[in-house]
Amino acid sequence: MATKKQNESVLEAERTRLQPPHLFKVLLLNDDFTPMEFVVVVLQRFFSMDRERATRVMLQVHTEGRGVCGVFPKDIAATKVEQVSAFARQNQHPLACVMEEN
Repeated sequence: MATKKQNESVLEAERTRLQPPHLFKVLLLNDDFTPMEFVVVVLQRFFSMDRERATRVMLQVHTEGRGVCGVFPKDIAATKVEQVSAFARQNQHPLACVMEEN
């Protein structure tokens, strides 16, 4: 027969189980000024895509107005957005990078 103390331990263990982190999509948004080749470089450099995959995502950004670069936990997604935005500014391109909950 379980004691009250044992039952409380089991309930507490169940309450402290970790939930998986919320995931966020990192997106690039199309503009009329950023060169397509620069977008490919961004995708390769910050999202570790090979040239073929980066080109496909770049074309999605160009034709559909936005493209998914990856899905990450919130902190990583926010860091990627900041890195891409800073790199675009340094290179004087208006490329927009945003995140949204998946």
